Amino acid sequence: MPQRYFLELMYKGTGYSGFQVQKNARNTVQEAIEKAFAILHKLEVTMTGSSRTDAGVHALQNFFHFDFDGYIDDHFRYKMNAILPKDIVIKNIYAVSPEAHCRFDAIARSYSYHIYGNKNPFLADKAYYYPYMLDIEKMQEAASILTTYADFTSFSKRNTQVKTFVCAIAKSEWKRDEQEIIYQVKANRFLRGMVKGLTGTMLHAGRNKISIDQFKKIIEAKDCRLADFSVPGHGLFLTEVQYPADFLPAPVAMR
Repeated sequence: MPQRYFLELMYKGTGYSGFQVQKNARNTVQEAIEKAFAILHKLEVTMTGSSRTDAGVHALQNFFHFDFDGYIDDHFRYKMNAILPKDIVIKNIYAVSPEAHCRFDAIARSYSYHIYGNKNPFLADKAYYYPYMLDIEKMQEAASILTTYADFTSFSKRNTQVKTFVCAIAKSEWKRDEQEIIYQVKANRFLRGMVKGLTGTMLHAGRNKISIDQFKKIIEAKDCRLADFSVPGHGLFLTEVQYPADFLPAPVAMR
């Protein structure tokens, strides 16, 4: 019986059409990983992703799982990284139980969205240039309100196959550093386009285009036409995919 593995990776999504292989898009992160694996092991495997990210979106942590009955040696990580392009990095590989699923066994995911207001060429491909005055306190109030709601239909793009729009948001806040303002959000699950929709709509609050009461009404309307999904993908990072304690064993390939 083949061994199931979890593959942990990070990537800069600028040059990719997204994380998972798609019928109408080439050059995805999954395509690059599967190609590198086939080169290394002379055998093709199909990988399943834990969290789909769209074109241009980055990840500090994401996972695939796959089944393989060959030998994974101690130098697997080094060899894969030598084959992969410089914007994708294998962090670890774990041997897990046959029924483990990197998507369905995840208990939470965290994202951050990065915005900068002063032109900076070193931030241009990993943060959204937004040169407007923003009321951060008002945006912080809007962010905190989100933890009191459960139905986020208004922040899900159309043409989704989910059966429920209920999400449990555990963390929702804005922070400021020297060069950026960053929206950080953690939930048990996210809907299609949800973080971009939340961010774009809160920016309207930050520019006083909508009030806090209007923001609440957008949530309660359960109508995605009222949210703003227009912020670009390159400001978005998947920062963590969380599993239950002791779910992942020690990594297999340490070098």
